Amino acid sequence: MQKQIAFIALTAALAAPAFAAPETFVADSSHTFSRFSYSHFGYSTQLSRFNKNTGTVVLDKAAKTGKVDIVIDTKSVDTGNDTFNEHIQGEDFLDTAKYPTATFKSTKVVFEGDKPVAVEGNLTLKGVTKPVTLTVTSFQAMPHPMLKKDAIGANAYTVVKRSEFNAGKYAPYVGDEVRIDVAIEAIKQ
Repeated sequence: MQKQIAFIALTAALAAPAFAAPETFVADSSHTFSRFSYSHFGYSTQLSRFNKNTGTVVLDKAAKTGKVDIVIDTKSVDTGNDTFNEHIQGEDFLDTAKYPTATFKSTKVVFEGDKPVAVEGNLTLKGVTKPVTLTVTSFQAMPHPMLKKDAIGANAYTVVKRSEFNAGKYAPYVGDEVRIDVAIEAIKQ
């Protein structure tokens, strides 16, 4: 009888579904960048980026949940012009002397099927925190062909009003709406 009970318990254990645990991925700094774009007097859409970004992504694919934390070094702003980089870092815009980083901390990751399609969270910029939603335009999860480790990559964007973050100088002539794009690649730890 004990052998039968042990056999039944073993069979039940083997038949139980395997539950995936949350996986943590760390941003690859050489392939993770945040960009921003805005209208410059209606003449053109200016594109700039931040060269230094760090962060982590935690995904539980089975539970369809996740967590995203991104830190942007605002002093690494790159407009393509050193003088303009200093201008953007000034008090009227990023005020990097007082606020050297911007952060995004998720509150919810929204899945459609097996892929995240949106990340809701809080953006803190220049000491102001506002809720934003990052729309995920692409997502890939697979073993990294060179590192031989599991990796993920995604592209996402949101649009904010810079005036809501105390950076609205010259609005509306210089566009108040700023599109922020994030390209992230992260390696499983």
